[in-house]
Amino acid sequence: MADDSKRVAKLAREIGEFAKRHGGADAQIAYVGQAGARIVLVGADGGWGDLMAPSVALAEQAAEKAQVTTHDGAEGEPATGLRTGPYEWRRMAGIQLGGELPAAH
Repeated sequence: MADDSKRVAKLAREIGEFAKRHGGADAQIAYVGQAGARIVLVGADGGWGDLMAPSVALAEQAAEKAQVTTHDGAEGEPATGLRTGPYEWRRMAGIQLGGELPAAH
């Protein structure tokens, strides 16, 4: 339990720092199997990022503690604010076409 509270506090701090850098943020939490849960963050400025949590429950607790709004799906208001750049477009095209991923930026 103490370990879980430390994980929640760390995730909440990271979410809060992201929100502060991007003028606020919304989150979408998705279960990804044994790996836990992915927290996708979309900033008010269109910037985005993601974090991994050990479980959906801990991800939800962290988002609540960081005071960001969570959404059930990846569509809707958060998705309309998402801005992608050339790297993301090349990466998505490479995956779809069976090509190699470009070098990280």
